[in-house]
Amino acid sequence: MLEKLGRSPEQVDHLLNELNRHFADARVEGFETLVALMTNDPGDRHVIAAAVKCGAEAIVTFNLQHFPDAALDTWNIEVQHPDEFLVHLYHLNPDLIVNILHEQAAFIGRTLAQLLAVLKQGVPNFAQRIFRFPWCHGNRVVRNRGRYRL
Repeated sequence: MLEKLGRSPEQVDHLLNELNRHFADARVEGFETLVALMTNDPGDRHVIAAAVKCGAEAIVTFNLQHFPDAALDTWNIEVQHPDEFLVHLYHLNPDLIVNILHEQAAFIGRTLAQLLAVLKQGVPNFAQRIFRFPWCHGNRVVRNRGRYRL
């Protein structure tokens, strides 16, 4: 992991501690025996094994080529690019997604426009949908009597 991330042991420890602290319920254990059954790229077989173990319906990754349909069909799992996944979430509840993005931007000291400029690089369709959202240019979306406004 050190070589792959280009980080010091202390930085990796910090990252792992933060991931465990904020995403403890996302941790998957006991998948190791399934790795040998996977037929995708050898370096990513643990990902499908973990997905099978926890009953995931999809794997969201930029690395689509390491997760061919033939390797996933047996397990009834699909692979989605993050752009596709986020667009789907947006269509489920656009108000909520825009509100969350405002909160994320504020948390890192950026405007929504600045956050969208970064997101546009990896998830352009999602960023474009958010940018067209009627209230995306204000500071935040506030719920008032069942309606969202700035």
